[in-house]
Amino acid sequence: MSGMSRSSEGLSERRRRLLFRSWHRGIREMDLIMGRFADSCIDSMNEAELDAYERLIEVPDPVLFGWIGDFDPVPPDFDTELFRRLKTFHQDGPRG
Repeated sequence: MSGMSRSSEGLSERRRRLLFRSWHRGIREMDLIMGRFADSCIDSMNEAELDAYERLIEVPDPVLFGWIGDFDPVPPDFDTELFRRLKTFHQDGPRG
């Protein structure tokens, strides 16, 4: 079971791919962090946000987890508005 609660129906190929990759990271904790965020936000992201999210998807799980958990400093080129939204979403929990 993936945990995915959002259907990919109606999403563009790019958004479907990002949604899938968000739920299939390799470390379950990161599946939940990225997957829940993608479930909630993927359909409303603009092109620049999708670009930033694609960059985050490529970051290895331990590194990204360190940034999100405030264990490690976030490099300036990854400290984007989208990353801060992801981090806040994780800290505050999904709405709904």
